Amino acid sequence: MSGPAKSRESVSSNNHTRTLIEDAMIGLMADGDRLNHDAVAERAGVSRRTVYRYFPDQDALRHAAWARMSPGGRVPDTLDDLLGGLEERFAKFDRNAAAMTVALASADGRAMRNQMKAERERAYRGMFGPAVHELPEPDRTWAIAAIQLMSSGFVWREMRDQWDMDAHGMATAANWAIDVLLADLRRRGGKPLAEGAADPEEVS
Repeated sequence: MSGPAKSRESVSSNNHTRTLIEDAMIGLMADGDRLNHDAVAERAGVSRRTVYRYFPDQDALRHAAWARMSPGGRVPDTLDDLLGGLEERFAKFDRNAAAMTVALASADGRAMRNQMKAERERAYRGMFGPAVHELPEPDRTWAIAAIQLMSSGFVWREMRDQWDMDAHGMATAANWAIDVLLADLRRRGGKPLAEGAADPEEVS
């Protein structure tokens, strides 16, 4: 076998093994089992050493599991990226509904979400910093947190379970809510959130 052909075969084999391992992660989460190298190896039918080769520690396992459930495996970092990607975001949560539901309620899921906390906060503060810059703290943080919640797995779960909504409906509702919040922020200037919504006639 020639060098390039052998290389392509090796890449294909590596991708297959990685997919087996990631499928095992999602399966474990869906079943409510702990996410660790031993459990992943057993479920994937590979050695513990192989799992460690692809994912050298617990953080790497959690990051990979989140990447399988989140579009692009990352936090959106622009407003267009966020709003334009909400339907696919919620659709991907739907495709991994059992694992997502457990992830929102389990210790492993909490650790997985917290692992993304710093990246998530940087991205959302970058996106919405200009919209809240006139507000005092902690109002700036409260406003950004309310907007971020609208794209979260918790909103997906409630809209899906309590309102029987599909991804298109979820994205439509979440986009509307974010638009309303941003419109209020444009009007309110430095008016604290505790004082209620800004007057629609006000122009900041």
